[in-house]
Amino acid sequence: MIQLSELVRYCNELLGVSGFHDYAPNGLQVEGRGRVTRIVTGVTASMALLEQAIALGADAVLVHHGYFWKGEPLPVTGLKARRLGMLLRHGVSLIAYHLPLDTHEVFGNNAQLGKRLAFEIDGYAEAGGVPRLLAFGYLDVASSPSELAERLARLLGRAPLHVGAGPPIIRKVAWCSGAAQRFLGDAVTLGADAYISGEVSEPTTHEAREYGIHYFAAGHHATERYGVQALGEHLATKLRLEHRFVDDPNPV
Repeated sequence: MIQLSELVRYCNELLGVSGFHDYAPNGLQVEGRGRVTRIVTGVTASMALLEQAIALGADAVLVHHGYFWKGEPLPVTGLKARRLGMLLRHGVSLIAYHLPLDTHEVFGNNAQLGKRLAFEIDGYAEAGGVPRLLAFGYLDVASSPSELAERLARLLGRAPLHVGAGPPIIRKVAWCSGAAQRFLGDAVTLGADAYISGEVSEPTTHEAREYGIHYFAAGHHATERYGVQALGEHLATKLRLEHRFVDDPNPV
């Protein structure tokens, strides 16, 4: 058991929250009961995730995609009211980390994705004005595009969309989880043979062809499952909390 304030302070310091200008508030978004024994982690604070967390007796829910995004309507009505009402009625806290959970070199989405794909991580580069957002490195075994696609499919449980045209053998890769297709040019600057992200846009195919690089859209949700899991497992060990990761499947 730990005080909620201590849990949030520890996470904020671990992830270096003060160094980010993000699209949503990082840290405690909804305050519930003051003591935390059990946490549930997930990618997005959907109603389905909240319902499962409450059924599991969670004191706090820790996610990558929380609430209060820049530019969203302010009134607490409709879907927003139902979600917040669920948390408040049951005294469950919501803690969310967006960019800090993308960039962390141990518990970040990109670090964990590279680790699970057995990539040899060479470093991290700035992208979109965010330091350390883009990961790059090398395949442990040089592979054809189809072999890399198969590796992604095995880990993520879904076949990636492969567009573009690059070298027949891929050695150097760059990657950034989620909706990071706009950083394709940054991957080219790093000398990558292939770039992996979550989503794809209409211009991405043309850009990948013209840059001469392979692009793999592996799923926004699928590429962002591992950072929050790793953070939850760390908190369970370090702070002696009960932890459960709950996956609310999303084909995007």
